[in-house]
Amino acid sequence: MMPSVMVRLVWATAGAVWLGTALAQVSEEEELALTYGDKDTVSIATGEKQTLRRAPSIATVITAEDIAAMGATDLDEVMETVPGVHVARSANLYAPLYIFRGIYTQANTETLMLLNGVPMTTLYAGNRGNIWGGLPLENVARIEVIRGPGSALYGADAFSGVINIITKTAADTPGTEFGVRAGSFNSKDAWIQHGGQLGSVDVAAYLRVGRTDGLRNMVTADAQTRYDSLLHTSASLAPSPVNTGHDAIDASLTLGYENWRVNMGYKDRDNVGTGAGIAYALDPVGKAGSRRFNADLSWADAKISRDWGAGFTASYLHYEQLIPDYFQLLPPGANVGGGAFGSAGAIGAPFTWEEQKRLSAFATYSGFLGQKLRFSLGHDDLNLYRTAEYRNFTYAANGALVPNVGGALVDYSAGGLFLLPHRRKVDYGYVQDEWQVAQDWTLTGGVRRDVYSDVGGTTNPRLALVWDAAYDVTAKVLYGRAFRAPSFGEMYGATNPSNSGNASLRPETIHTMEAAVSWQARKDTQINVSVFHYVINDLILSIANAGGLGSTYQNVGNYNGKGAEVEAVWDASRSLRLTANYSFQRSFDLTHETDAGYAPHNHIYVRGDWRFAGGWMASAQVDRVGDRDRAFGDSRAALPNYTTVDLTLRTDRNAHGWGFAGSIRNLFNATVVEPSLAPGTSLPNDLPQAGRSLYLQATYAL
Repeated sequence: MMPSVMVRLVWATAGAVWLGTALAQVSEEEELALTYGDKDTVSIATGEKQTLRRAPSIATVITAEDIAAMGATDLDEVMETVPGVHVARSANLYAPLYIFRGIYTQANTETLMLLNGVPMTTLYAGNRGNIWGGLPLENVARIEVIRGPGSALYGADAFSGVINIITKTAADTPGTEFGVRAGSFNSKDAWIQHGGQLGSVDVAAYLRVGRTDGLRNMVTADAQTRYDSLLHTSASLAPSPVNTGHDAIDASLTLGYENWRVNMGYKDRDNVGTGAGIAYALDPVGKAGSRRFNADLSWADAKISRDWGAGFTASYLHYEQLIPDYFQLLPPGANVGGGAFGSAGAIGAPFTWEEQKRLSAFATYSGFLGQKLRFSLGHDDLNLYRTAEYRNFTYAANGALVPNVGGALVDYSAGGLFLLPHRRKVDYGYVQDEWQVAQDWTLTGGVRRDVYSDVGGTTNPRLALVWDAAYDVTAKVLYGRAFRAPSFGEMYGATNPSNSGNASLRPETIHTMEAAVSWQARKDTQINVSVFHYVINDLILSIANAGGLGSTYQNVGNYNGKGAEVEAVWDASRSLRLTANYSFQRSFDLTHETDAGYAPHNHIYVRGDWRFAGGWMASAQVDRVGDRDRAFGDSRAALPNYTTVDLTLRTDRNAHGWGFAGSIRNLFNATVVEPSLAPGTSLPNDLPQAGRSLYLQATYAL
């Protein structure tokens, strides 16, 4: 028998379709065609703008109009709608994990995020920063996503997928807009953005201030619960809620003059909650913060002469990881074999400061018949130039926490730091050739060579054959190799024997084969199908040392995966659009001959948007996540499936004057959990996610 939530889901979807069709019939004589922005072109696939269906990659484009229609307020909500992608959570700080095609790792280091084409990767963790605190969308013009490898163009970390966030220019934000939003979890946001001209310079500016208490769902057992059971103590705070709030400031400034562009951004996060605890023991008092400042200057001219184009980008990123309120790693009274902690518990605060300077230049040449060559050289100077650490304990050889005498909080900056400063330099070059080998055939080949000052060199090729089989059918066959360089924490981590660094680590590698067909089935119907297979070697995992004392990062993971993704878009009428996608994947741990674990084998997404009289738009979306197995060493039952339904109602976002929006997320209050990782003894009942929530929003555009 179909579960009750699915019955309600079917009725809700059917009702939405019926209502949309009825409203469309009423509005047949009106020009109410949905506007979804430029979804037909993409630049992330080759570095230059081209049609999406002919791009030599499997790509998805989400526009600002899409974001408004689905009612998304944060990047997490957008990424969950992308075929082949699922958004999970880390127990630490509840940071989002953007899982591409079943490649699930604790820090999500295998997904590269770009901001206007520039990497956002931080050096210590090797991801976009654990102290994330969300990414708002008011200033986002479009999000371009590659599913699959991208190292031949973007280098390190473009392993399982690439996300490029493109912010709004003056053309995207004509005039001035004010906005406010309030919703569940005591969430509040206010922003202002403006686009215009200052003389002959295009100017776009944005400022947003927000805060949230975050979801407060209960964790019924944590790591300290297990310690209490083993050592006959009673220190655990479970059951208690997770700690997920934060305060936020976001700002950006974009200037454009002829072929020149300057982007500057600031992302400030304070009072970021520790999630389910840094050491998987609930921490209701610990808070974290981060500061990120980025700037880039670029110039590009597609026609500096008849056959040549050229451009360059210089960028700077400064990132700080700050712990203003110490992490409470273990609660008061805890004893994990090294002695009992007092009223403060086991507390610590690691700090990092880093700066990244990147310079790259490219040239294009189209003088050969039917070919377009692209050459690029670049240099990255990546400097984690300062670290600091305070804690009231030391580590035993087996990783146990031993209280300092008298519970003293000690500054370990003079010795015993978790990580010393390190610097990495990277030189790279690549060449790419787009060759129209026949009237309807294009072959794109490329190769990039990266040379690291600490891990040596790596070469990553790509090859893509695109065939316009008919005026309404395009087929692609793709191959790519990608890599991820070890993070500074994985290579140089010290002090904590539970996760010791290993300076001998090699880059992870992945080889991926893909095939895809894009079919314009009718004038109003688009269908895309893709299949893939990949092999991963040298995945970096933390492995127990011989004798069972602590663990060390090692290149021991070997995996493969396969799957398929199907997308369909149907413009049922001028006022009704239906969008759906289905993703299937199976990823395998070859070392242990078992499922890689945690990522959904089946993922279904359906959305219906319709417009009706008065300039209103309504949207209903359904997200079904199913069949998530456990990884090797995790004996718990498979994760439960879940289905969420979201509803959004808003006025036309293009209208001047007042605009209003409201959204209900997880309408039927489905129970949603994301996995805690193997062996599952620290957080045996996984990570609870938000139930039903809502927000209301008002904007005023001049």
